Amino acid sequence: MSRNVHTVEEAIRRSLGSARRLEVHRYPIAVRVEEEDGVATLEGEVGSVAMKKLALEQAAAVPGVTGIVDRIRVAPAERQGDKQIADHVRDALLQDSAFGECTLRRISSGREEVMRQLDEPRGDICISVSDGIVTLDGEVPGLSHKRLAGVLAWWVPGSRDVVNGLAVEPQEEDSDSEITDAVRIALEKDPFVNAGQVRVGTHDRVVTLRGLVPNETERDMAEADAWYVFGVDNVVNEIEVRA
Repeated sequence: MSRNVHTVEEAIRRSLGSARRLEVHRYPIAVRVEEEDGVATLEGEVGSVAMKKLALEQAAAVPGVTGIVDRIRVAPAERQGDKQIADHVRDALLQDSAFGECTLRRISSGREEVMRQLDEPRGDICISVSDGIVTLDGEVPGLSHKRLAGVLAWWVPGSRDVVNGLAVEPQEEDSDSEITDAVRIALEKDPFVNAGQVRVGTHDRVVTLRGLVPNETERDMAEADAWYVFGVDNVVNEIEVRA
């Protein structure tokens, strides 16, 4: 390994260690930088999606890093088998009216199972799960559908990561207002959050939450919902807890 690669790896480790929220002593992250192209691979298991995204941001900002390979997983709230996770994701999509016009398929043990077949669908979603990692492929009619599908997959207690490969047809231009709308939808669908008490704003993919909730648990759940939304780079939680 060249001295330069070693220096970049050490810089990444220092950057990760400087972010208190990452708790690297509790959740160690392995770092490897390729000498040929400067691409950094991060691997490990962290406590939340917030920690995962923060670690990737910290590493990407280090001089000399040209790209990131994300192998960071999130410790699940409940250990579940891949089939059980896929069943929960399937049920969540089937029960949500936003996907009522989408064909739903699942890949299990290399075999495809059609869960909903429509004559004239407006979208096609394929679910597969491997080692707790949920992959969503296919296409949906809007960015809000893509983001909501990802949130529903993250809500499954056994999910360790969500790879959202859903294409949007017809294509839509993304924006901060689209992200704001998606976060609002996630909050409104969360039965444990009173969305009417939370205000959402987005600037440069950084979501800010404001409002007043009755306890810390609801405050934390609202923040987690925002982190689950595809395309959110950071969340600033300014929600206050009612005394």
